Amino acid sequence: MNDIEAELDDYLARYADTLTSYDAHAAAGLWGTPGMILTDEQGAGVLESREAMAAGLEQSYPLYRRLGLASVGYERLGHERLGDTIFLVRVRWLFYDSDGNRMTDSHGSYILRRGDEGLRAFVCVPADDAEKLQALAAEKGVGLTT
Repeated sequence: MNDIEAELDDYLARYADTLTSYDAHAAAGLWGTPGMILTDEQGAGVLESREAMAAGLEQSYPLYRRLGLASVGYERLGHERLGDTIFLVRVRWLFYDSDGNRMTDSHGSYILRRGDEGLRAFVCVPADDAEKLQALAAEKGVGLTT
């Protein structure tokens, strides 16, 4: 493993830890500003501040708790250097219940930039999280609010 792979894995592990602990402010701290979520369905959403990012994350936590999400892991599927400090990272997120059983997964791509604070995400392109979340909610009989 080369240095950037170790750095990327450290970043992803810290991000997964913030999701496991439902720490929206720590998760937002791993983002640069502005941050963008780019989807096929909703287009581009831009969050100008880390406070706005944390607030957005916190809105999803009640649903995740109702679904029984207890921990998050990841697999780094690949990465590409786009510039001296910019990297494209493909990730498979793994979601577990309190017994350690995998509930679902999702895939996403992130553009990260290394700056004075280390790596920070600036763009996320989720591939299948909405579909996987809907399927898990249906399986567990949990209603999704829009």
